[in-house]
Amino acid sequence: MNGDVGARASRPHRGWHERGYLPHFDAGAVVQTVTFRLADSVPRALFEKAAVVASNDKDRFFLFEKHMDRGLGDCLPSNPEIAEIVRDALAHFDGERYRLLAWAIMPNHVHVLVEQIAGYRLGDILQSWKFSAHAINAARGTTGRIWSPDYFDRFIRDAMHYANAKYYIEPNPVKAKLVAKPEDWHFSSATRQT
Repeated sequence: MNGDVGARASRPHRGWHERGYLPHFDAGAVVQTVTFRLADSVPRALFEKAAVVASNDKDRFFLFEKHMDRGLGDCLPSNPEIAEIVRDALAHFDGERYRLLAWAIMPNHVHVLVEQIAGYRLGDILQSWKFSAHAINAARGTTGRIWSPDYFDRFIRDAMHYANAKYYIEPNPVKAKLVAKPEDWHFSSATRQT
């Protein structure tokens, strides 16, 4: 896996910006939650519904999250070989370009609590994780889009927000009824704490 794609040190951070319809925040050493998903995890009809029903980005995220937890799409990371590829992509530049603080690889999406390291843009970090699509396609003998092009991010405002974000991410497999305890899910940071 070529993890150098898109990640260049010492590029200016973008601050608030937009890719498509979601606002993103990119700054120096900031802690953020990020959710990215498989391209087929949310049906097109849900996007159209979200445009009408959700009054803001937070409501839109929770609407998508509810549907993602239903396990829609091919759910490629349900296969341990694919989940390992994603886990390795997350860990590849940990400590060098970012710090992984908490994470969970779900059947059709990934949650990450990450601290950016100044000089590495959030979008570039995401691109290095999504570069796993090449290895996933190779493992499956397929071609084509794996990850949705956009992602949800939210910067952490204080210690309480940090604790809530971590508590949301690591128990997410329990909430989705995949396991009884967070540490039972082999593809999350909760496992390494046991």
